[in-house]
Amino acid sequence: MSHLTDKNILVTGALGGIGSAICLAYARQGAGIIAHDRVDPTEVAVKTLTAELTAAGARDVCYLQADLGSREAIHAMFARLREDKRDVDVLVNNAAIQKTSPLADFPDDLWESIIAINLVAVYHCTKQALVDMRRKGWGRVINLASVHGLVASVNKSAYVAAKHGVVGLTREVALETAGQGITVNAICPGWTDTPIIAPQIEARQQRLDSSREEAIRHLVSEKQPDGGLIPPAHVADLALFLGGETARHITGTAMPIDGGWTCV
Repeated sequence: MSHLTDKNILVTGALGGIGSAICLAYARQGAGIIAHDRVDPTEVAVKTLTAELTAAGARDVCYLQADLGSREAIHAMFARLREDKRDVDVLVNNAAIQKTSPLADFPDDLWESIIAINLVAVYHCTKQALVDMRRKGWGRVINLASVHGLVASVNKSAYVAAKHGVVGLTREVALETAGQGITVNAICPGWTDTPIIAPQIEARQQRLDSSREEAIRHLVSEKQPDGGLIPPAHVADLALFLGGETARHITGTAMPIDGGWTCV
């Protein structure tokens, strides 16, 4: 993928499991990495990721801190990129938060925060990045939706609503950008080995009074027939493919990587 050496990729939520794996996959192809997250740039995790991406072969690495729940913060993030003359060629909307709770007990503020970060921020980031992509006549938008953008699960009303919205937005923006050298796709992972599911694993472990491994098998097998957590690197490989030239005719899709979850 030699064409990526002159491209910049912006990954939101870059310090998470899937986000960092995608950054690493693109770094190995020589792309410029713009890593976003909400933690302070002085944090050890940021310095560690930057060092790993540089060592992997990234053309350069830039870290941006922003609260994606704030429209103003998102606009400021893109304004800084333009001041630094960093175009966004590939946008990966990956940042997400989750809370499991029955609808009747769901804290209203948290419900709205999940929608803001998981869906509204995708709209704002996409709208901003498309300015660069349309000017250059080339671009890739890759939205990390979820299997919950295709099917529902109990006690996840905010997450399911947001991820269904991401899939719908993906399809609509793909139609708006068709024929402009821009593709817009969603990846829909099932149970993936990331920190976001840790609370659910811990809750299942306590309920079963079992080992963590047994709790994972019990939890995952309820929905995902293959019974195993998906490595973030596998999701990253799909994101890398969608950023490539051979995927230029793939747009408006919602691709499951879910161990058979959505087969029925």
